[in-house]
Amino acid sequence: MSHEDTVGIQELIARFANSFDVKDWEALRGCLAQSVYTDYSDLRGTPPVAVTSQEYVRSRRESLEDVITHHLAGNYEIEYQGDHAATCRASMIIWRKAGEEQFTTHCVYLFRLEKPASNWQISGITQKVLWNEGNPAIHPGAK
Repeated sequence: MSHEDTVGIQELIARFANSFDVKDWEALRGCLAQSVYTDYSDLRGTPPVAVTSQEYVRSRRESLEDVITHHLAGNYEIEYQGDHAATCRASMIIWRKAGEEQFTTHCVYLFRLEKPASNWQISGITQKVLWNEGNPAIHPGAK
């Protein structure tokens, strides 16, 4: 694949992460395919599920309404499957703060990506937690 594809995927993952921090839910929606496979079982203890992009954004907006976040992503490893599909493994640290309480997740994400037209979209999100620190009660759904 081209250098432009690699940069496009890295920018997509950065936009995905930053959208949580600035609470730009429309930007988050723009990062996603119509249907998104999600696996947050390491953090929440729930089984993987496919949801619409609208449902994904709604649930994140509601769960982070009273939480300040900072997502920092890096260490991108991209593998292409033809011209219109790829995966990207990326390391991420997610800081969450509500009042004086904090909850931080150190994790690795595996993003499934598709390129139906000119732009890449996220069609799958799997989060593998390396470790958590702090009070998980400030983040609804965290175990």
